[in-house]
Amino acid sequence: VRMVESGGGWVRPGGSLRLSCELSKYNPDKYCVAWFRQLPGAGRVAVATIDDDGRTNYATSSQGRFTISKDNAKPLVFLQMNNLRPDDTSRYYCAATLWGRCGGRLRSENFFQYWHHGTQVTVSP
Repeated sequence: VRMVESGGGWVRPGGSLRLSCELSKYNPDKYCVAWFRQLPGAGRVAVATIDDDGRTNYATSSQGRFTISKDNAKPLVFLQMNNLRPDDTSRYYCAATLWGRCGGRLRSENFFQYWHHGTQVTVSP
């Protein structure tokens, strides 16, 4: 599985960014793709997840501001981030399961077998 991320960068508070994750040679019949971010001095936490059937789930901190979606034709998974805040500053990672759905739950990083090395998002004045 080859994963290519794009869309990170710098934005002012209140601004928007869209991250994308392209997965090549990835076609399990049941899967979950997630976006994680790194907490300072801690591990990675899930921001949003999406299953092959379209079911999504969001962390409380991203609910109402972030939207995860997918384009099955490519396949691509997106994370649209609106109304960004300085505490959204982090490295964001795309992760995918070898097989299996998240089932509407925010899974830990151990649930995922495929990882991209991440893209930096910086929110500052």
